[in-house]
Amino acid sequence: MTKDTVIDLGTPEGIDPLTELLRSGAKQLITEAVQVEPDELMRQYDDQKTADGRQRVVRSGHHPEREIIIGVGKVSVEVPNIRSREGTPESFQSLVVPPYIRRTATLDAAIPWLYLKGVSSGQMQSALEAIVGPEAKGLSANVVGRLKRQWEATYKQWCTRSVSNEWVYIWTDGIYSGLRGDDGRLCCLVIIGVNSRGQKHFMSIE
Repeated sequence: MTKDTVIDLGTPEGIDPLTELLRSGAKQLITEAVQVEPDELMRQYDDQKTADGRQRVVRSGHHPEREIIIGVGKVSVEVPNIRSREGTPESFQSLVVPPYIRRTATLDAAIPWLYLKGVSSGQMQSALEAIVGPEAKGLSANVVGRLKRQWEATYKQWCTRSVSNEWVYIWTDGIYSGLRGDDGRLCCLVIIGVNSRGQKHFMSIE
């Protein structure tokens, strides 16, 4: 008997028309967005000319095509490139599709959610394939393990941040779980503060 929490229902035959429509629409929107970005940048150089009267900063094809995973699967994108004919070198970096991005932030947010729901590191790829299709590659147990270390580092940084503020109210509570540790039942200490503007903030979770 295994402890798998993901049941393999098999890969459906083909892609349903709605998913394919969403994917093609997403690719079109991303393509249009990364084309508009350099247009806005190029306007800054409209009045800059070379010694022989040509435009100093010009488009220069595209960076190599690459694939990113979004909520409806995998799409291919080409990010435009610009260059300067003389003077200070110029470059363009897309905010829509930053360099080296492999997955969208929304998809990355699904990984800790699945993990908290009990999906093990080794089963994460199967779970994500059920969400975005068989294109969800590169999410092995090693990748999830690396993400877990990043979450731990982010949490440690959060724990050492400054909480100096005008706290009007502070709530403290201990939430006991059904799990038992070496010294009895495990308890999660939560401290929530409210500042003078009525904004709630987690001050500590231990």
